[in-house]
Amino acid sequence: MRSFIKTFFLWELLQGLRVTLRAFFAPKFTVQYPEEKTPQSPRYRGLHALRRYANGQERCIACKLCEAVCPALAITIESDVGADGTRRTTRYDIDLFKCIYCGFCEEACPVDAIVETRIHEYHMEHRGENIMTKDKLLAVGERYEAMINADKAADARYR
Repeated sequence: MRSFIKTFFLWELLQGLRVTLRAFFAPKFTVQYPEEKTPQSPRYRGLHALRRYANGQERCIACKLCEAVCPALAITIESDVGADGTRRTTRYDIDLFKCIYCGFCEEACPVDAIVETRIHEYHMEHRGENIMTKDKLLAVGERYEAMINADKAADARYR
């Protein structure tokens, strides 16, 4: 008898409508995006950057650990030995379309040369802009060095 009443009055449908009406009249939270920003974690992984030491020398020693650990095979590195006997990169490319932003490259780097910044507002309009070359990566690192240092300090507090 109970089953017949539930079927006759469409009990499951009424339960679904109750959930819908509760959500319909609940207060909405809208962010006016370009003007308002939502809070972002200091551990957010976005656009990549190559860093330099304070004296201006590149940190990357061309160990190729980041290339080896990348699960998406998005990093390409070519290296050469300099006149002073140190090994440096001649080519450091990251294909942003292949990258899955896992952060393994950042974790594998022994000299903290490659980092993922909190920058998420970037786009590509033309073919080939998805390839971040060494010059582009260094430019991002120089531009956002203060933010990178602040994030590293905040991350050190969490560990």
